[in-house]
Amino acid sequence: MLTPTKSAIKYDKKNLDNKTLLQLYKNMLKPRLIEEKMLILLRQGKVSKWFSGIGQEAISVGVTMALQPEEYILPMHRNLGVFTTREIPLSRLFSQWQGKANGFTKGRDRSFHFGTQEFHIVGMISHLGPQLGVADGIALASKLQNKNQVTAVFTGEGGTSEGDFHEALNVAAVWQLPVIFCIENNGYGLSTPTNEQYYCKDLADRGKGYGIESFILDGNNILEVYGKISKLAESVRKRSRPILIEFKTFRMRGHEEASGTKYVPQELIAEWEAKDPINNYRKYLLNLGVLNTTTDEEMHHAIKAEIDKALQTAGAEEAIIADESIELNDVYKSHEYQHIEPQSKQEEIRFIDAISQGLRQSMQRHEDLVIMGQDVAEYGGVFKITEGFVEEFGNHRVRNTPICESAIIEAGMGLSIAGMKAVVEMQFADFVTSGFNPIVNYLAKSHYRWNQNADVVVRMPCGAGVAAGPFHSQTNEAWFTKTPGLKVVYPAFPYDAKGLLATAINDPNPVLYFEHKALYRSIRQEVPTDYFTIPFGKAALLKEGESVTIITYGAGVHWALDTLEKNEDIAADLIDLRTLQPLDTEAIFTSVKKTGRVIILQEDSMFGGIASDLSAMIMETCFEYLDAPVKRVASMETPIPFINQLEDQYLSKGKFEKALREVLAY
Repeated sequence: MLTPTKSAIKYDKKNLDNKTLLQLYKNMLKPRLIEEKMLILLRQGKVSKWFSGIGQEAISVGVTMALQPEEYILPMHRNLGVFTTREIPLSRLFSQWQGKANGFTKGRDRSFHFGTQEFHIVGMISHLGPQLGVADGIALASKLQNKNQVTAVFTGEGGTSEGDFHEALNVAAVWQLPVIFCIENNGYGLSTPTNEQYYCKDLADRGKGYGIESFILDGNNILEVYGKISKLAESVRKRSRPILIEFKTFRMRGHEEASGTKYVPQELIAEWEAKDPINNYRKYLLNLGVLNTTTDEEMHHAIKAEIDKALQTAGAEEAIIADESIELNDVYKSHEYQHIEPQSKQEEIRFIDAISQGLRQSMQRHEDLVIMGQDVAEYGGVFKITEGFVEEFGNHRVRNTPICESAIIEAGMGLSIAGMKAVVEMQFADFVTSGFNPIVNYLAKSHYRWNQNADVVVRMPCGAGVAAGPFHSQTNEAWFTKTPGLKVVYPAFPYDAKGLLATAINDPNPVLYFEHKALYRSIRQEVPTDYFTIPFGKAALLKEGESVTIITYGAGVHWALDTLEKNEDIAADLIDLRTLQPLDTEAIFTSVKKTGRVIILQEDSMFGGIASDLSAMIMETCFEYLDAPVKRVASMETPIPFINQLEDQYLSKGKFEKALREVLAY
């Protein structure tokens, strides 16, 4: 029976000294007292939302103390102990939660949705799963750089149902990455109990399916957590490999405070209250003589005083004043473009050769650049763009991946966090749907949220015209041009393909680099043999005329050129956009004001495509210069068919000449 002096948890201090025993207690007590204060402030309306980790402090504190300060930790909602154990100034945490400028996100995100390179903490996003793959990327960087460091990443039992969890475990196992995956099994995902979330007895068993060592720990026993994680971390530093830990614990309060705990049986709450990690450890230390009531009271008083002082500092801080220019300037990491003119001779090469050559020269230029994708190593990729790369750069930098687009994009983000560069190949642009979330919600938003760049290029072999059918033929650039934080490149010629790829890899922001498959082996051009760059946001004026402005990109450029060649009487400005984000609006407006007529050609289907935005932009900016409505030409509103006669009917290529004549005749 539990008594006021007897602990409900069995502790074994082993060889830990008294100083460490007390530090463990103090580090658990601090987040508990902060949380108790936060619950008061929440009721007072001074904090907007709170995700309580009360009762789970032993996990956050034990893991964090077991790791070295320079080793990355990727925490979740209930891991306040990670932040406090890393000794982040409380005034900054309070500023973060109050949406003040002294926080970590400039008021752009709340609670624990932030990271800090200073303290080697990478915050979560609400989608939960992506941070597991990001941890893989950070761990990969550690392994490639021989740092012998561990990365720890947290998830809840609910998050283990997400595909990202399984992808990240598989990648970590295949690549033997130094990651400790920490599952906080606290009984409920919001209101859904564990028996409705998974069928296996223990989540640790999932490690066996991936060949990963796994352990179950009492998440309320600080000595068990700290001791075991310390031992495992030291082992992983010596022999790189992933570890899966399931911490058995309980969530004592609601998913967030507003949701409450009415759905939880009271006897279950009472059972876990008796296992409180702090109350039990306090009793243990008192019985051991390591702690006395006076010291305990002094510790409480000192922490509360620190909290009150930090709250006063944060409260006195001025509220953020909205400034449109600041917000817009922080969407992308500022980057000084370095223009490099080609110096050597030229040779006629195919579009696909230009990409391969540009990629190879970037690998030579950036020793921290890693290429990842399905079959990109010995096989050279399905289009043979990376053929021979393994022989030159080694398979540590040219990495075959499992079929898991999401985890590999996330790993690219992790490499960027660790200061490296990544090029991720989608075998086909269509397959990016399996990695859509980390692109639009992680890569795109990281710099805006907490000043972390995403130095990742995603290569996107795209486009129809090769009878590849609905799953290998999309040109899906519009999914990304509407997402702030992403850059989108879409070359039409070998020269541009090589120079723009070099620029994309140099740019510290995430870039979607589209490569039209039908152009790979059909388009040839004289291209410099050495390394050079082309600036983003600069369209190419391929032809000049007074009658009409033709705006297009990718394969559409060649369709327009063919049409103009057949119709020599049409004097047109032909603009090849080259990059869709950033967009060369100056070139567009200058031409439209000169010709007074505009036609926009895209391969994508009409509704929601980039032509729609271009048309609206021209109408809003150049309306008084127009002699005819802006004309859009796009492919059919159907999926892309396979057989040639249906694909030809689908494509906008066959509709362009008639539409062009209509604009001229208006």
